[in-house]
Amino acid sequence: MAVVREFTLPDLGEGLTEATIVQWLVEVGEVVAIDQPVVEVETAKAMVEVPCPYGGVVTARFGEEGAEVPVGAALVTVAVGAVPDDLADSDPQGAPPAGAPAGGAGAPPAGTADSGSGNVLVGYGTSAAAARRRRIRPGGGAGPEAGVPRPPEEAAAVAEAFGGQAAGDAGAPGPAGTGAVDAGSRTAAVISPLVRRMAREHDLDLREVTGSGRDGLILRTDVECAIRERETAAAEVTGVTAGATVAGPATAGEERIPLRGMLGAAAEKFSRSRREIPEATCWVDADATELLAARRAMNVAGAPKVSLLALLARITTAALARFPQLNATVDTKTQEIVRLPAVHLGFAAQTDRGLVVPVVRDAQARTVEDLSAEIARLTEKARAGGLSLAELTHGTFTLNNYGVFGVDGSTPIINHPEAAMLGIGRIAAKPWVHEGELAVRQVVQLSLTFDHRVCDGGTAGGFLRFVADCVERPAVLLRGL
Repeated sequence: MAVVREFTLPDLGEGLTEATIVQWLVEVGEVVAIDQPVVEVETAKAMVEVPCPYGGVVTARFGEEGAEVPVGAALVTVAVGAVPDDLADSDPQGAPPAGAPAGGAGAPPAGTADSGSGNVLVGYGTSAAAARRRRIRPGGGAGPEAGVPRPPEEAAAVAEAFGGQAAGDAGAPGPAGTGAVDAGSRTAAVISPLVRRMAREHDLDLREVTGSGRDGLILRTDVECAIRERETAAAEVTGVTAGATVAGPATAGEERIPLRGMLGAAAEKFSRSRREIPEATCWVDADATELLAARRAMNVAGAPKVSLLALLARITTAALARFPQLNATVDTKTQEIVRLPAVHLGFAAQTDRGLVVPVVRDAQARTVEDLSAEIARLTEKARAGGLSLAELTHGTFTLNNYGVFGVDGSTPIINHPEAAMLGIGRIAAKPWVHEGELAVRQVVQLSLTFDHRVCDGGTAGGFLRFVADCVERPAVLLRGL
C-alpha cells in the first residue's frame, strides 16, 4: 500500500532561513531512490543539491525555478511503496509496517518508528524526532496539500486552533513586530527568527507587512522592502534626497540588482560588521624578497608546488600562536571575549558568483604543503560553485590577498563574527634600504584590521610586526618549530 510522504526544505544551518530553487532534478511521476537529489537550491552561502530521504514516485513538486522557498516549506511529495523496492531503493525502516493505516498526510502511524535515511544535509536528519519538530506553515498543512491555500473556513479553524495566531506563530507571543496579534487584528505569518529580529531592530510591525511567500508567508525580502519603503517615505517628508538611499522615479536605462542570495547575505554581513565591531587598522611595509626566494627553493626540489598564499597562511598561524587574542570572537549576549583553541583560517576567493571565503580547518596543525593543497582544492571548488556549507562557515580568522587585484593597501571589513583580518597587498619592485644601501627589492604592504574589544594596539602591532619579520626573514619561523 502506497504511503504519501512530504519532504520539506531542511534546516540549512548558519541562520539560513530560505533558499532559491535553481533547478528541479526530478519530474512528477518519476521514480526516485532514497537520498537521490531532487532539487538544486541556492542559499546565501552556496549551491546545494538537496537529496530526498524517501524512495518512491514523485507525486507533486512545490515551487517554480527561481522561487524563494523558506525552511520548512514543502519541496516534493513521494508515494512510498508505489514502486518495487528494487526501483525505489526503499528502506524498510523508512516505511510503515505492511497494512498499517496512514496517519495525517501520509505520515506513519502513531508510535511507529521512522528512522528515514539518516543525514540529508549537514546537521539534518530524517528521524521521527526531526519530523515531529517540523514547523507548520501559515495556512498550510503537513501533507500532500501543503503549499495550497486553505479554504477560508479551514484557515479560520487553523487560526482558532492556534489561539488566533497564524500557524507559523503558534506559541510565539510578544510585542508588536514579533508575531503577536491583538484581538480582531491581522495575524503576522512568520516562521523565521531572522525576520522577527530584523523587524524588532527596525521597530517594524510585521502585521503591516504583506508576505510574498507561499500562503502569505513573510520573508526576509518582504521586511527589507518594507524598511526601505518606510525610509523612503520619511526622507520624502523631510525633503531629503540621498541618491541610492531614496529611491526616486525610474530613470531610462538604469539597472536595478536585487540584494538577494549571496549579494544580500554579503551586504547584511558587511553592515552588521560595521555596526557591531569597533575596528581599527594598522599596516607596515615589508621586504618580501627573501620569502619569494624561499618559495622558489621549495618548488625546485621536486616536491609538490607551494603557493605564496600557503606560505603566508603558515606565517599567520604561527603569529596567532604567539598572539591568541586575535583568534577570538565576542559574545555580545554574555559580554565575553571567547578565545578559540583552533585556527580555522578563511581566505577570500573571487568567483563568478561573487566573493566567497572558504575555510581551511585546523590550519595550525597543517604543513605548508598541506595548506597549499587544501587552499588549491577549496579555490577550485569555489569557482565551480560546489563548496558545502561546512567549507564556508565557522572561520576564526581571515587572510585577504587583495594584492591579486594590483592594489597596495586596503582597510577591509572584518568577517563577522571574527576578530581580525590580515590583508596582503601586491608585491612590487620598489627602492628599499637593504644592509645600509639603496637597492631594488620586492616590497609588500601588510595590514591588520582588528576588533579593538579583543586587544589593544600593542597586541595588534606585535602580531603584525611578527608577520612582517617572517616575510622579511623566513628563517624566523624555524625558531618556533
